Amino acid sequence: MSSLITDLSYILVVASIVTIIFKKLKQPLVLGYIVAGFLAGPHMTYTPSVSSVEGIEEWSQIGVIFLMFCLGLEFSFKKIVKMGMKPIITALMVMGCMIGVGGMVASLFGWSSMDKLFLGGMLSMSSTTIIYKAFDDLGLRTKRFASGVISVLILEDILGILLMVMLSALAVSRTFEGTELIKSLMKLGFFLLLWFMLGIYFIPLLLRKARRYINSETLLVVSVGLCFFLAVSAKEVGYSPAFGAFMMGSILAETLEAENIEKGVSSLRDLFGAVFFVSVGMMVEPSVLVEYWLPILVLTLAVVLGQMFFGSLSFFAASGNIQTSVRSGFSMVQIGEFAFIIAGLGQELGVTSNFLYPVVVAVSIITTFLTPYSIKLAPLAASRIEKSMSSKLNSIVKHGKMLSEVKEKRSETSEAWQRFITEVIAQTAAYTTIIVALELFSLATLLPLCKHFLGEYYGNLLCMVLSLLLLAPCIRPIVMRKNHSIEKKFLVSSGKTNAFLMHLVLFGKFLFGFIIIYNVVEFLSSFWWGWKLLISLAVLLLIVASRIVKFISIKVERTFKHNLRLREQKATLGYGRKLRGKDLQIGRVKVPQHSKWGGKTLAQLHFGRTDRIHIVSIIRSGHRINIPGGNHRIYPGDELEVVAGIESIESLRSRSEQEVLSVQERNKDEHSMTLVSLRLGESSPLIGQTLQDIDFRKKYNCMVVGVEDENGHLGIVQAKRQFQQGDIVWIVGEEADLSMLEMAI
Repeated sequence: MSSLITDLSYILVVASIVTIIFKKLKQPLVLGYIVAGFLAGPHMTYTPSVSSVEGIEEWSQIGVIFLMFCLGLEFSFKKIVKMGMKPIITALMVMGCMIGVGGMVASLFGWSSMDKLFLGGMLSMSSTTIIYKAFDDLGLRTKRFASGVISVLILEDILGILLMVMLSALAVSRTFEGTELIKSLMKLGFFLLLWFMLGIYFIPLLLRKARRYINSETLLVVSVGLCFFLAVSAKEVGYSPAFGAFMMGSILAETLEAENIEKGVSSLRDLFGAVFFVSVGMMVEPSVLVEYWLPILVLTLAVVLGQMFFGSLSFFAASGNIQTSVRSGFSMVQIGEFAFIIAGLGQELGVTSNFLYPVVVAVSIITTFLTPYSIKLAPLAASRIEKSMSSKLNSIVKHGKMLSEVKEKRSETSEAWQRFITEVIAQTAAYTTIIVALELFSLATLLPLCKHFLGEYYGNLLCMVLSLLLLAPCIRPIVMRKNHSIEKKFLVSSGKTNAFLMHLVLFGKFLFGFIIIYNVVEFLSSFWWGWKLLISLAVLLLIVASRIVKFISIKVERTFKHNLRLREQKATLGYGRKLRGKDLQIGRVKVPQHSKWGGKTLAQLHFGRTDRIHIVSIIRSGHRINIPGGNHRIYPGDELEVVAGIESIESLRSRSEQEVLSVQERNKDEHSMTLVSLRLGESSPLIGQTLQDIDFRKKYNCMVVGVEDENGHLGIVQAKRQFQQGDIVWIVGEEADLSMLEMAI
């Protein structure tokens, strides 16, 4: 029997025994796998060892590919857009700070520049698996701060993929020049866009055409085959196979078969993922841990204290809430899966020191054990921080939170420009990526064939014609798309400046399309330069005027958008098809006291989308509101009469019991009213204005109570009375609104 099979059977037996023990001890399985790898590894002399560590490392590489493939299946580019900027800002701040912490610790011990870079990458990402497990064990998964942490973890995983690619590029080039980094990022962006667009366009079409021939077994084979195909392709162009596996997972995540693929691949992920973590444990060498005990201790403190401070600070910068920020930051005090993958990448490329891998594994084990205790400590730490802050600093923090909640008001013109420019840039980037790929394909494939059959001169001309025919459906959208849009018409009619700028943008689009065509003509023809200009201009005008080219480009784009939205549309429309009529029933759900739903409308709660139920009645104090609309509000004590399946009704009932205000939230009234007096200075914009002119209620969400006279008496302000310099105006409103009013006047 092959030693590879013998070794695999041995480590799986050891892993199964150790993980059962860890499961009983309520510890993460990842730690069990690492301990199993240490026991089965070559550095443990008291137990049998595997005969070929290299063979196990090959299996572990497959494990990394499956882990990244499944991560891609759980990821959607549309989710990032829907998250907004807060999680993105938080993730970037946390990762940037922790990369700096890792570099500082490496500098402290005099490690190499590559060790600094890779160590910073290892420390920058928290463990998604371990935090999920800790939240479940502590019953915190449904808390509001937990959802924010999970959003940041998802973004960290995505940014971790990009970080791996950048580290690979830097390791290969051994240079840190800005130009090289920009080139690497541009190359990365090119392949990201190209693979994603081609995958979204062709793979759903392939799966739809072959649906009648695909069962669960065939679907597994096809999806794994596609995964390894893109993993190998990524390796060929200089990236990690894990990056290609992740990209294929994110492409398949947009197909209708995503859930079935995820179910089929999950067992393979668990199996080979276990082998990967076992191989991580095999790298742990006791002598290295003894020798590097001080760096391990320092790195552990750096991770824990760094995430507590920088994590809390980053969440606070996005949310402005101390309690939420501290609980979020204290939840992320560990490193996990990605640290092992980045450490393995450094060893595979031969750019990091041998001691770094076992040191990071030891730090990961220690921080994993500390995570539950850190999460439990967070509420107490947050309370202490709030109490220790001076009243002045506390008011600054509170004022900053108020300002962060005020939405920036922009004019219609700026919003129209933003929509127009954003769509133009996105379309231009997407089509330019496809154009570059088609040009490379043409030069690598069509040009040699044409030259072979027609010779140098006529072969070049034929290749030029074929290339322009291929590029035409991509050039036309760059030049013509959005030229007749509502935004364009609005901006042209909104003033001479906007009209001039709009025509400048349209000319820039036309010029860009002309340059693309001219480059092809210039490279593949030997005409006089004047003829080349005329030919390029004529070709561009033909492309713009051609109905066939317009039809092809519209059809291709519609197919792409349809494939991209297919799974989302199925989730919205497929509920009625999955639920059988006989499963429907009417049930009642009581809204508990102190419910977070209180005062919200049905439209805000959107139970139909989140819980798949229909609210048919609201019963309040014996009165019934049948078939309520989206604007109807619900209050604590209401009974909701719903129509749904039994599972959905039970899920809503469970959710209603969990989503209640805590004692602190009940005692805190964020929307209490405050009465203030404001003296109007000579530069106040209110002077000469009347209540009718200003409309305090609509503009500032405040109410003028009266104006104080010289004797201190309060007089009622008439609607047509003009405000004068020196007036003392008494105004009532919420603190946030009053703060904005003070700044305005």
